[in-house]
Amino acid sequence: MNKRELVDAIADRVGDRKTATEAVNAIIEAIQHAVANGEKVSITGFGAFEMAHKPARQARNPSTGEPIKVAESWGPKFRPGADFKELVNTSGKKASRKK
Repeated sequence: MNKRELVDAIADRVGDRKTATEAVNAIIEAIQHAVANGEKVSITGFGAFEMAHKPARQARNPSTGEPIKVAESWGPKFRPGADFKELVNTSGKKASRKK
């Protein structure tokens, strides 16, 4: 599902595509700004978004084998909630039975 399909799914529930688009954009922007400012965003039953530190490290160029330095960075991290994990696990079991 991409953003357009998400907006369509929400529009089916709220009845207005413009309202659904604004809602999706507002949610995404709010999560992005909160995490970028170091806040943790927890949505009960869904999961948590937070900032994760990736320390500087030594890596290897796969083609030459030469060591390279990878600078430290910060990135977003998502941890799914228990309800979300259970739903995916149950759906995965059903999908594997259909094959």
